[in-house]
Amino acid sequence: MLDFLLGHSLWAFRSGELAFARGWPLWLLGLCAAVGIVAIVVTLLRHQLSWWKAGVLGLLQSVFLVVLLVLLWRPVLNVEQIRDRENVVAVLMDDSGSMNVAAGAAPTRRDQAVAALDAGVLKEIAARSDLRLFSFSDRAQSVDALAQMPGGAAATRIGDALDTVTQMAASVPLAAVVLVSDGADTGGTLSEAALARFASAGIPVHTVGVGPEQPANDLELEQLQVPPTAVAGATATATVSIRHQGQKSTKVRIYDGDRIIAAQDVVLGSTPGLATVAMEFPAGEAGVRDLRVVLDAVPKETLLTNNERRAVIEVDDRRRSVLYVEGEPRWEYKFIRRAAEADRRLRLASAVRATPNRYYRQGVESGKDLENGFPATAAELFAYDAVVLGSIEAAALSRDQHEWLKDFVDRRGGSLLMLAGRDGLGDGGWSRVPVAQLLPAMLPGGSARTYGARASRVRLTDYGRESPVGRFDADPVRNAKAWSELPPLADFQELGRLRPGAVVLVESVVGERAEPLLVTQRYGRGASFLLGTATTWRWQMQLPLADQRHETFWRQLLYTIAMPAPSRVSLQGDRAVYEDDQPVTLEAEVLDDTFKPVPDATVQIHATSDNGAEAPVTVTPSGKGDGRYTVAVDARAAGLYRVELTAMSGTRELGTAITHLRRADGVLEQFSAWQHRPMLERIAHDTGGRYWSLDDLDGLPEAIRYSRAGMVERQTLDLWNMPLAFLLLALLKAGEWLLRRYWRRL
Repeated sequence: MLDFLLGHSLWAFRSGELAFARGWPLWLLGLCAAVGIVAIVVTLLRHQLSWWKAGVLGLLQSVFLVVLLVLLWRPVLNVEQIRDRENVVAVLMDDSGSMNVAAGAAPTRRDQAVAALDAGVLKEIAARSDLRLFSFSDRAQSVDALAQMPGGAAATRIGDALDTVTQMAASVPLAAVVLVSDGADTGGTLSEAALARFASAGIPVHTVGVGPEQPANDLELEQLQVPPTAVAGATATATVSIRHQGQKSTKVRIYDGDRIIAAQDVVLGSTPGLATVAMEFPAGEAGVRDLRVVLDAVPKETLLTNNERRAVIEVDDRRRSVLYVEGEPRWEYKFIRRAAEADRRLRLASAVRATPNRYYRQGVESGKDLENGFPATAAELFAYDAVVLGSIEAAALSRDQHEWLKDFVDRRGGSLLMLAGRDGLGDGGWSRVPVAQLLPAMLPGGSARTYGARASRVRLTDYGRESPVGRFDADPVRNAKAWSELPPLADFQELGRLRPGAVVLVESVVGERAEPLLVTQRYGRGASFLLGTATTWRWQMQLPLADQRHETFWRQLLYTIAMPAPSRVSLQGDRAVYEDDQPVTLEAEVLDDTFKPVPDATVQIHATSDNGAEAPVTVTPSGKGDGRYTVAVDARAAGLYRVELTAMSGTRELGTAITHLRRADGVLEQFSAWQHRPMLERIAHDTGGRYWSLDDLDGLPEAIRYSRAGMVERQTLDLWNMPLAFLLLALLKAGEWLLRRYWRRL
């Protein structure tokens, strides 16, 4: 009806430009309108009408005059429309697993989309253009009919499919693309760069949304975050994010194989949204943990396959080696050493200076170790996972040892922890040596002493509460109480101005004033830590003998600094569970004793599935001589895979690395299985197309007709003869006549 009144398609007005064909100046139009309106006003004033009646009649007459003058100037619409039978229109149909979803006995989303398009829309498009049909889950593939698609692909890559189709514009006149999908880009190909690329291509993409915009009665385990590694016998934390529609509660269970190892009730709340919960579970003994995290179903839940996700954790029982060099015997050293000795998975090799040329050593593996306090070679230093420096002046180390210490953090990937003391931190001259560059604070370097006696309480920051260092209890309330009850410290050392990347874990509090006490930051491949006190031993001395908070703090701190240190031979991927159909790619690195690349290493890799079958492996050196290799594992069948790497230099074995991964195809499409309308609208808006729903496709062929891509022709459409204009003139005069009759003022 609207098209009839306008005389042309509504899409012509949306895409066209308004102009006047007479060529008469617009100022003349305005002048004529002004003169006419003045004449109308003068005429009405002579009839002695009330002001409001004269105003109504004047308005009707003025509008009539202006419309008539505009029509005399002959308004036209300059439009561009595609040439009939000379352009290509591509229809992209999502063929992924989520399009096979159906609600009860209803047709699948794909069948609904095919039925809606086959109802006449495709036929109308094909009458004017060369219609080409494509199915996609990854790259677009041509099909003869949409109903012939097999369906059920493992992932959706909308960005890759649009890239493939829009590239046709280089060889054929592509007028428009019709994308039919639920908008769930599970392959992660719709980045900001990809959207900008589609927008710059100049080809309008009309998106057709399929499926419900809000999931029905359904719980979804939207995200699962589990650390890739854990220490044998320790506790690990899984972060579980649950999307819900207002269900009150559910239960989360964690299985290692078929054995349940943790369970927790979760209150979801009455408002639909995302609920996130942190669950602790035992890492167990050394080996691999093949985890399943499962949500209990709610009554009448519509989709159960998205209630479960998998995770793989490597549980490591490798003994961590920490070097502790202390410049003077003191209580802090004694109690740190006692805390570490209680854990067999920690080796604390320590050297305490007893006289200017003699060190008291503990935890060493041979009589030659740490004879002079600090390691005598870079290889000896790099054999440790972390270094702790106590109250020892920077001048006690040679220039080479300072460089090794800097490289230990930067290149080797170890951690450095520096403690407060009479000769520690800024008072020991550490602000003037190379290692100062990697510390999280700019240590004071003046002559004034920064270390001294000061009683203060300790307080966790938000970062500290999230860190393993600050974990006395899994319950946040009990954990905060345990920290608040710690005896006060007796000393403090100023750390200086924090660097931009510094993270404060613990604060020293005196009255209302709080200052950083334990600070860290990443540097290169490793990290550095500063602890501005040397009296944590008071926590042990002033608490009951059975209280383990001091030992727990130091063991957790030592693990925190030692755990991330990489091995010389490593093998890892960007994830442990592969839910899509993409190849499994791992990165291997082979380094020598000083963690420099071994460019001529021989790398052998074997990959086997949990059923004993060997998976083909391809190893490709980076070609840069950096000891890095790309490992492609042909892990096609679902299951758990063990990948073992052995690195050789000639006949000498450099080391081995083992990792595990799980292939879980067919799972990814069960998540986020609702219509992502905002994404579809974004694609259409950025490219100049429009979003359409399945029950409103009648205007799609006409919208494509007025595309500005492909082979177009310019047309001028007259607007003076619009039925709407003549109807408006008639209504204006009829309204005036009726009012005059009513007021008896003919």
